Amino acid sequence: MRQERIYESISSCTEEFGYPVDSACAILHVARSAYYKWLNDAPCVRQIENGHIAKIVEDIHMESPDKGYRRIRDDLERYYHTKVNDKRILRICRIKGIKSTIKYTNNGCTRQASNPQYIAENLLNREFHADKPNEKWLTDVTEFKWYEGIEMHKVYLSAILDLYDRRIVSFVIRNRNNNPLVFDTFDKAVEANPSAHPLFHSDRGFQYTNRIFHQKLENAGMSQSMSRVAKCIDNGPMEGFWGILKRERYYGKRFTDRDSLVKMIEDYIDYYNNKRLQRNLGILTPMEKHELYLAA
Repeated sequence: MRQERIYESISSCTEEFGYPVDSACAILHVARSAYYKWLNDAPCVRQIENGHIAKIVEDIHMESPDKGYRRIRDDLERYYHTKVNDKRILRICRIKGIKSTIKYTNNGCTRQASNPQYIAENLLNREFHADKPNEKWLTDVTEFKWYEGIEMHKVYLSAILDLYDRRIVSFVIRNRNNNPLVFDTFDKAVEANPSAHPLFHSDRGFQYTNRIFHQKLENAGMSQSMSRVAKCIDNGPMEGFWGILKRERYYGKRFTDRDSLVKMIEDYIDYYNNKRLQRNLGILTPMEKHELYLAA
């Protein structure tokens, strides 16, 4: 495909500007015989197919620059009914210069309590597998920035993630990182899942070590688990979700009003739950995984 683009450039130069074929081939380091062979031969079925796939790949990339070749391949199979292997898509992406957006460092916004009222053991113990929905929930808070001129503002997102299907069970966005932010997120999750009694895991942020929050968990019939000090990996899947969200929709952008930032977060969580395919779920979305279990 790369050679084809070179040959097309030579053809264009010679036809439009009368540039000598010999000189064009020498400058672009291709054999004149190979150029004439391409010029006289009709494209093979494989080349036509690659061209068609490349067009779809470019469309997917334009819509979602965050997607790497593996996720593009999964989208091709699910949404465009085009089944190809990873290596073929990787070759096409390299030829087209398509790369996913890079992942930035997440510094986090967790504030440890100076005098924690309740500390739980790390009952989760990095066992990130669950056999059914609402068996293990993870939670955390992260921050986003938006700007009004040179003045910086922040919003905070609190969310709860289910380890079985990786769906976001509930979330709340507020201007302040405080107890009501976390308490309301928990209340929404319980309201939507009244029969759920999962192991509930968090870091040691001040909201989660609050005695009132621990009482809310006990009242809901849940066991509390907490990461160890300075061990972010103990809450790895939740931290991973923050990284996915920010890499795909936040990093590299500058939001200049709160409403557009909040809408981005809300739209992304809806997309993540209902449309974003995940290989570790069997190339399903979190809600598809969830609904399959309920149907079974």
